[in-house]
Amino acid sequence: MSEKARWLTRMVALFAALALFVSACGDDADEQAADDTAAPTEQADDSPDAAADDPGDDPDAGDSDAAADDAGDAGDEAETDDSPAPPTGTIVVGRAADIDVLDPHRATAFQSVQALELVYDTLLSLGADLAVGPGLAESWEFSADGRTLTLHLREGVMFHGGDSFDSGDAAASLNRILDEETGAVTRANIASIASVDTPDASTVVLNLSQADAPILASLADLNAAMMSADAIATGTVDTSPDGTGPFVWGEWQQGESLTLTANLDHWRGAPQVGGIEIRVLPDEASLLAAVDVGEVNVAVITDPLVAVQAGGDVEVLRTPALAYHALMMNSNRGPLADQSVRHAISCAINRQEVIDSAALGEGAVTGPITIPAYQSPPDGLPCGGQQDVAEARRLLDAAGQGAGFELNVIVPIFYASAVDEAQVVQAQLGEVGIALDLEVLETDVYVERWLAADFDAAVALNSGKIDPHQMYVRYWTSDGNLNPIASYSSDILDELMAAGRVETDQSARVRIYAEFSAALQEASPWIWIYNGFEYRMLNGVDNFTPMPTGSLQFLREASLVE
Repeated sequence: MSEKARWLTRMVALFAALALFVSACGDDADEQAADDTAAPTEQADDSPDAAADDPGDDPDAGDSDAAADDAGDAGDEAETDDSPAPPTGTIVVGRAADIDVLDPHRATAFQSVQALELVYDTLLSLGADLAVGPGLAESWEFSADGRTLTLHLREGVMFHGGDSFDSGDAAASLNRILDEETGAVTRANIASIASVDTPDASTVVLNLSQADAPILASLADLNAAMMSADAIATGTVDTSPDGTGPFVWGEWQQGESLTLTANLDHWRGAPQVGGIEIRVLPDEASLLAAVDVGEVNVAVITDPLVAVQAGGDVEVLRTPALAYHALMMNSNRGPLADQSVRHAISCAINRQEVIDSAALGEGAVTGPITIPAYQSPPDGLPCGGQQDVAEARRLLDAAGQGAGFELNVIVPIFYASAVDEAQVVQAQLGEVGIALDLEVLETDVYVERWLAADFDAAVALNSGKIDPHQMYVRYWTSDGNLNPIASYSSDILDELMAAGRVETDQSARVRIYAEFSAALQEASPWIWIYNGFEYRMLNGVDNFTPMPTGSLQFLREASLVE
């Protein structure tokens, strides 16, 4: 096996090794384990077998005599048919924010991603252990030089609207993401795709401009969802979701609820329930009340102050999160263009106080990278991640900002601790003469302002990924599609991100991203504060698996307690 092929195999093994992080959820978060088992580059299909002994695949189905016999025995069949009954019942999911877009390629808000990932599938998928596995592609292989990725699609997959899924749909979806006009949030993550070939209906060949270690993880992300080529051509993507996922889009009553029905023909097998209803409640205290009395089966909670109040029949799942809480600054604006000012802001913030006040102590101070294998040490932050008011004032004086200034800060309502975080930071920065004007915004308005970089600073809970390149290439490279929001780039960040993308050795990748993290923390375009936990409250539900990514995808396996 060539060296290039070997490194690609090791990269798949890296994603499997992240199972360490998930397994720690029920144990002490400091415990470590190691998984040295390498996953093969070509993956086998793990979907339910569609063998000839399946009653639905009777080889005599087209035989006229067999059909006549079947018709004559209809009464007997009615008595002896032991095929499983279609799933029934509805799992009610409650959350305190509604979806804001229907296009999975442009979805950024957690609630939109969590809903759309139930409707759409991706070429590859993440398991509960965060390992990359088959999705709509049942197997794949890289060329020896790592610059060609061939994916073999599963056959017989149908879109909910009735069209069959094939390589033409995959090519159309990938090309839509790569088109700058789409505004796809994951474009930078798959920018190594120079062209897409479709030699036959079940084969997709990605011709890469360079070897790309994290591309498998990127193809498993909801933002790389597979769409119907017809839906793309007719422009119905953002009005009528039509995926191949385990649930079918039903009725969306904006601001109130979304209903999904089970896709009985899903390639993984039918879901265990007949449908999902996602209800929007006013706040997380209302969610607690609803799940407590059984009106809601799964409550999506972001506020630990609410999570600790659960009792009775309510089960609380607490999962270490990859997402991070940050104060995102617009380095193109006024005093924030000065690195010394940004350092001063970082030094003025008592991160532990933010965690204690806004999150009941549920979290840990973090640098930019929250992935366990690449975790950024907080002591790399300005002032070692500790509050130093005297140093903050000295830096402001040196920058000519000793008299202070005012910043406009946008604050979302879609996660409960945002306002509390903003108010704590507001008080802390006030001590050094920086006044924060807080604008608390509804989800759609916040996202619109955020995407337009229309803010001095933004309180944010940003999603984590399973690879540093996948997590940050779109933000911190000069050609990243979300770099206008990040508002900062540098040659060193570009060089390190490019090196990490093609590096073949895992220990070398760890060193590269340690350098990347150090350079980013030195620049301090954002203030990383902490990462906490994902909370899910359950009542009357079995077999639901939470994920560090915040995904609700395993609702496809969940069942109602009888």
